[in-house]
Formats: sequence, structure tokens, C-alpha cells
Amino acid sequence: MARTDGDTWDIVTSVGLTALAVCAARALDAALQPPLANDEFAAGFVAAAGEPNLAAAVANTDLTGAAGFNAQWVGVRTRFFDDFFRQAGRSKVRQAVILAAGLDCRAYRLAWPTGTTVFEVDQPRVLEFKQQVLDERGAVPSARRVTIATDLRDDWAGALIAAGFDPTQSTAWALEGLLPYLPGAAQDALFEKLHELSAAGSWVAAELGPKPGELEEFTANMKALSDDPTQPTVGELWYADPRRDTKEWLAERGWEVTGVDLVDAAANGYGRPFRDLPPIFERLLRQKFFTAVRG
Repeated sequence: MARTDGDTWDIVTSVGLTALAVCAARALDAALQPPLANDEFAAGFVAAAGEPNLAAAVANTDLTGAAGFNAQWVGVRTRFFDDFFRQAGRSKVRQAVILAAGLDCRAYRLAWPTGTTVFEVDQPRVLEFKQQVLDERGAVPSARRVTIATDLRDDWAGALIAAGFDPTQSTAWALEGLLPYLPGAAQDALFEKLHELSAAGSWVAAELGPKPGELEEFTANMKALSDDPTQPTVGELWYADPRRDTKEWLAERGWEVTGVDLVDAAANGYGRPFRDLPPIFERLLRQKFFTAVRG
């Protein structure tokens, strides 16, 4: 299942399956104390997708395998991005873009300020599955929601503008669980376009991928936790080729960049400290997350 140029997927294959696994982790997060993801839609997506391992884990509230382990850190990550959007909204930002939105339902479950538009960008078949499940449930978004079915390796910015995005207005951008799945050149090009589209007062929150040496260690840890050895590993799905220092690049262009330590946030902000994290997970959670605001 190694990646190829122009590869595509639905919700139960390749990169799409990782979005479903994250969704299962958000569903299981509800059994942890305190719950941090608060995603009432997650279990329904997993059941509708029908992937047997994830469906069983969620149906049985099984916290002993990979899905249960993932629930611990996915809940913390979810809370970080939720709080990011809340803070941006309090700063009068009324335009949000979720790149590689997957099964994210923030357009439904967060209390957005009046007049906010939430743009969701992802692969066509992923968004089609998501919309079908939401429609069957009769879900109503809490903000104006616009979906853009496109590949982030293509002209996603043109598609975003065509869908009504206004580059003269400040924007809150979320890049959650995305950058490791992009080749280095595509990541660099994405930030160039993001910077071009960001008016003063724009915000960004992002999760960087591992460095080449970290990728092997991360893959080994995930293999040890895997419930199904037939599923693709992050080593097969992620890219570890060279790319710019994104935080430094943004800072050079007038963004105020702040690193975020999610291990510290979990313990001292969210009230759910991590226990017995593998060292590679701890490094990623401490070092790979940041926010930035454009002056």
C-alpha cells in the first residue's frame, strides 16, 4: 500500500483508513475521564464504514488495543485544535479552513460565532461518505459549512476561492494530521499558498510530521500496538523527504509562531495527563505542534 503520485482513497483504504481510525479514537475518548473530544458523531461514522476491527473496538468500548491507545492522544490533539478555533473566534476571525478535514465535525459540534463560514477540504470520496452519514442523521451545522472536494496536491487554493473563500478576510487554518501525508515539496507549496491567502490577523494551527529518523521509530511503535498487521503502517503512508523548517519560514514572513507542548497541556490544561507514553510519542506531542498569528 505504498504511496504513489496522484493516489486516491475512500474511508476504508490507505490514508482514508487513518481518518477512520482517528474517528474511532474520538469515539473511544468518550470513555476516558475527562473526555476531551466530545464528538457525538464519531461512533456513527465508524459503524457506517463497517471496518470490522474499528467497529468492534468502538461497539465494545475496547480500550486495550491500538484504538484505545490512540484515544488517549487523539482526544488531547482534538481539544487543542478545538480550543484554537475558539480562540480565533474570540479574535473576530469569521472564516475557518480545515485542510484534510476527514471525518472532523467541528462545523457541527463547536459553538461558532455568528457569521462564521467553515470550509472543509478533502478527497471527494471521503467527503461523500461523510455527507451521507450526516444527512442520514439529519445533522445541522452550527456555522455555514462549505465542502471542497479536491486533492491537496492539486490546485486546492483555486477550488477554495471558487467555493467562496475570501482572501481579504482573516482566516483560521487547521492542519491536523495532514502534513506527514504530504511529500516535502507539496508541504512547502501548501504553506506558500496558505501564506498568500492569509490576510493580517489570520491564525494557523498545525502538526508537523516526524523527521526521517523518527519515522522508523514511530512506525515500530505503531506496529507493536497494531491489532491488524494487514493494515498499512505509517511508514507506508507518511513521507519523510526533506522540507523547509515551516515554523522558521512563517516567522520570517511576519507570523508570530508559538510552539505547543501537548504533554504539558494534557496534564496542566486538560486534566488528563499521559501515562507510560513511548518516548517517540512523547517527543512528537511535545515538539510537533504549533500555532501562528499573522501580524
